[in-house]
Amino acid sequence: MIDAATGEVLFHQRPQQAPAGGKAFEELLEDLDKGKAQAEAVFARELTAHEDRDRLLEEKFRQALERAADDPDDGPPPSPFDYD
Repeated sequence: MIDAATGEVLFHQRPQQAPAGGKAFEELLEDLDKGKAQAEAVFARELTAHEDRDRLLEEKFRQALERAADDPDDGPPPSPFDYD
């Protein structure tokens, strides 16, 4: 703290340091490698799901086209005002 009138330093407090006993550098590298491997596994799983999703959508689209070809089209749907 500094005295505003004189500019003299009244007291000084050192910043607190990180507590001792943290992880070793090797442990931090292992954690980083584990995180990287986990991220790659999640990416591979999502990529497979996305490719499978495209296949399923294509199959459903083909089935809908077949149903549309089998169902005759009798023209536009009736208007609700025609029933009066």
